[in-house]
Amino acid sequence: MKKKNRKCSGVHEGYTPVDNTEKNSYPLYLSSIPAGFPSPAEDFLEKRLDLNDYLIKNHPATFLIRVSGESMINAGIFDGDLLVVDRSAEAANGKIILGVLNGEFTIKRLQKKGGQITLKPENPAFNPVLITSDMDFRVWGVVTFAIHKL
Repeated sequence: MKKKNRKCSGVHEGYTPVDNTEKNSYPLYLSSIPAGFPSPAEDFLEKRLDLNDYLIKNHPATFLIRVSGESMINAGIFDGDLLVVDRSAEAANGKIILGVLNGEFTIKRLQKKGGQITLKPENPAFNPVLITSDMDFRVWGVVTFAIHKL
């Protein structure tokens, strides 16, 4: 059965700039919690964790954007997720990037091999996109975190 060459799933237009004027921190405890059988909680506070410091390395170059589509579900990125994108991070081989392909945003895994660039979806229902010289393609930033509700 031949796969349909679906349009690349993208992101909602616009972005939400990160507000760096007020930092909020939250308690970070020394012990980690097992995902299996629960154990009694420890009362040892390690420090306070500011999520801005944890999620963002370069504040002026970082923004948030919401995902639309299902082409990256096997990478843990789902429709409606909020992505942290760093425009200053290196778009290295294997990184998940926010790209602009022929004027449309797309989230894909970047593959560089032998001078060729391929945008690889993480869902077998979607086909990879081989970037050719007649396409207008730019890397807009590197996805560093995906935030979604459970």
